[in-house]
Amino acid sequence: MTALHVPTPKAFGFLYTPTLGGVRYRVAYGGRGSAKSWQYARALLVHGLSQPLRILCAREYQASIRDSVHRVLADQVTRLELDNFYTVQESAILGANGTEFLFKGLRRDIAQIKSTEGIDICWVEEAEAVSDSSWRTLIPTIRKDNSEIWVTFNPAMESDSTYQRFIVKSPERSIVRKVSYTDNPWFPSVLKQEADALLKADPEAHAHVWGGKPWARSDAQVLAGKWRVMDFTPEKGWQGPYFGADWGFSHDPTVLIKCYTHDNRLYLDHEAGGIQLDTDALTRAFDSVPESRAFVIRADSARPETIAEMKKRGFRCEGAPKWSGSVQDGIQHLRSYTDIVIHPRCKRAIEEARLWRYKTDPRTDEVLPHLVSGNDHVWDAVRYALAPLIKKGPSVFVV
Repeated sequence: MTALHVPTPKAFGFLYTPTLGGVRYRVAYGGRGSAKSWQYARALLVHGLSQPLRILCAREYQASIRDSVHRVLADQVTRLELDNFYTVQESAILGANGTEFLFKGLRRDIAQIKSTEGIDICWVEEAEAVSDSSWRTLIPTIRKDNSEIWVTFNPAMESDSTYQRFIVKSPERSIVRKVSYTDNPWFPSVLKQEADALLKADPEAHAHVWGGKPWARSDAQVLAGKWRVMDFTPEKGWQGPYFGADWGFSHDPTVLIKCYTHDNRLYLDHEAGGIQLDTDALTRAFDSVPESRAFVIRADSARPETIAEMKKRGFRCEGAPKWSGSVQDGIQHLRSYTDIVIHPRCKRAIEEARLWRYKTDPRTDEVLPHLVSGNDHVWDAVRYALAPLIKKGPSVFVV
């Protein structure tokens, strides 16, 4: 076989040394743009090339194969010119020597995972979302001699199970590396510009988003203790659907949200949108959300021209009411629900739920009644969607 050249940044050399079986855990955590997923995928393909391995690729929530790292691995098969060795199937990747990649969700498929024998390596991607219960079930399931568990994640809260398990109290026989975009020699200039802009505007947010520093203050999260991610199917008798849209400006995204309420719970079912969408792209995005033309879409009234254009395109779009203190009243309404349940396919909603927060006093560390701008586009759309349900209160909030 022709020698295979796999470009590997120095920070990821631990994926090859020591050899397989030399450690139990190989963990990489940090901010965006560090190429964690690429490097883990490449290393696993290389190991599977040299010997037959059974590799389980897992994440907490996987509603479909599209939610997995299947696409990342398939892309790397092509980039490394391994198409003659690996066969990419719809729900698996198979090597000519018997290597097999499987894809499972920990929350939904844990029974199948427990019954799966002979796993050599388990790669847990987006591990910041993995619960303590899932870890306690998964780890003893990967029990083959010399088996390893590989972990990649962007930290969310310091109190999260994954951060505590691997960073605060690193287990024996583990290699743990913090990585960032500075370790990625292929980091694109457009993202470098975004990282630099955030550093100037909000150094704390930059340290989290790009530097991989966890939010230490859970009480600064607007929705702290209120939200969770869970697969669900709306049932007969649920109230809704309610649709809300927040229009993008410059680098801010346009977001459309479809949600329901039931038994004092709020369910976020679908989302769509993007940055700098023209009218045609906006129409396609809205049409990707089921029933978006059948129900009223309450949208940010600051863009009446966009509302008028979407009406011409056949959407029942109207401006959502605003009043002095409407943001505060909307937050109070969101926090009045027993739970806010976010479907795993709503990626932006999940990210913003983690990042939407109040400012803190840099001298006293006290949480202030001021919102940090950004990471609120989904939740603005949700507030607009639920406007008829939100009660007006006294105006005391400052944004």
